[in-house]
Amino acid sequence: MLHLLAGLLCIYALTCVKVVYGQNEKGERFLCTAVPIDKDTSCPVQSLPVQSASLQEEELRNTVMQLRETILQQKETIVNQLGTIKELTSKLSRCESDSEMFRKMNKDTMDDVPKDPNDTIDVLGKTMQSLKDRLENLEQQQMRANISGASFPNELRNLLQRRLEDLENQLLKKVNELEEEKSQLYNETVAHRQRTDSTLNSLMNRISELEKGGAGFKSPENFKISLPLRTNYLFGQVKKSLPEMYAFTICMWLKSGSSPGIGTPFSYGVPGQANEIVLIEWGHNPIELLINDKVAQLPLSLSDGRWHHVCITWTTRDGLWEAYQDGQRLGSGENLAPWHPIKPGGVLILGQEQDVVGGRFDATQAFVGELSHFNVWDRVLRSTDIIAMSNCSSYMPGNVVAWTDSNIEVFGGASKWPLELCEDRLFDN
Repeated sequence: MLHLLAGLLCIYALTCVKVVYGQNEKGERFLCTAVPIDKDTSCPVQSLPVQSASLQEEELRNTVMQLRETILQQKETIVNQLGTIKELTSKLSRCESDSEMFRKMNKDTMDDVPKDPNDTIDVLGKTMQSLKDRLENLEQQQMRANISGASFPNELRNLLQRRLEDLENQLLKKVNELEEEKSQLYNETVAHRQRTDSTLNSLMNRISELEKGGAGFKSPENFKISLPLRTNYLFGQVKKSLPEMYAFTICMWLKSGSSPGIGTPFSYGVPGQANEIVLIEWGHNPIELLINDKVAQLPLSLSDGRWHHVCITWTTRDGLWEAYQDGQRLGSGENLAPWHPIKPGGVLILGQEQDVVGGRFDATQAFVGELSHFNVWDRVLRSTDIIAMSNCSSYMPGNVVAWTDSNIEVFGGASKWPLELCEDRLFDN
């Protein structure tokens, strides 16, 4: 019996499985089995599943998981920061468009009171505050990343910091530009208001003087007409026409400093002859007297900006003429439209030369200055009468045209003003 048991144990030992552990690069284990000599050695070797991981495998697995988590966090952070950059760029573009709209709005409202750009400045300030809040948020994310041990992309943070500083500088520059534009527009508006107020005050004073004048001046002849611009629409007109005349004397006071030439103090035109009687100094030519379009040059000098008394006499007999300045006879002649009577029914204009009766004025021939005491007689006055009027010792109204407020109309912006002629002349001298 004992021998039988010993044999059985021997057989069991020979058939017993002996396991030798080994491992290849794939993590698989090999099982070695003892087989009898007479058995086929080509039988498949069965591999057993891995029952548990080693400590090294566990550490590697944890490292991989941490790396994956870190990569995901960095990816999420980069996506957030790219969104922030896009939003900051959008805000900058919106700020620039707001600034451009404000600049265009101020340009289009040049004559109005400029709007206060405080609203635009407030928008820029809110944008700045939003950018600063986002920067603080980034800094908090940096702190949380440092605490958790995850790495934060410093390059991205520095880029955002520089971007924010650039935006802040640009916004501050735009605020300063808006403040300068506001100040400039305010100054221009104040100057415009001052000019407007001055013009309105001048117009109100003129209206008040005209309203007070009402029926006329202190004396009917103590006024002047003012023609301050060389235009083709400022002029005065005598309400009555001239009769047929075979002689005349025309006297006036005038003051002009314009050059070249004082222009046309008066012109008389009739149907078929616009230059029936004309006194003109045009360009660099001397003063000329035209009668029926015939010309005589007068040795007068009237463009020194002072008051001068001028008288012209003419008679159809031999066409004799004389020219007086400040009481002195400076020239005379004959054969100026001899035996030609002055035709009636024309238009007598002060300050313009007529190309057709009563119109078609030329601005280059307009009189610029002041004119007063325009009188017309149908005879040749004596030199003593002319001298007396020139030194203010007497005054003789014309028997054909007398200088009175009711006889003279003004047009196109020409105006009437009170005048104490002799006092003004003494002041000039």
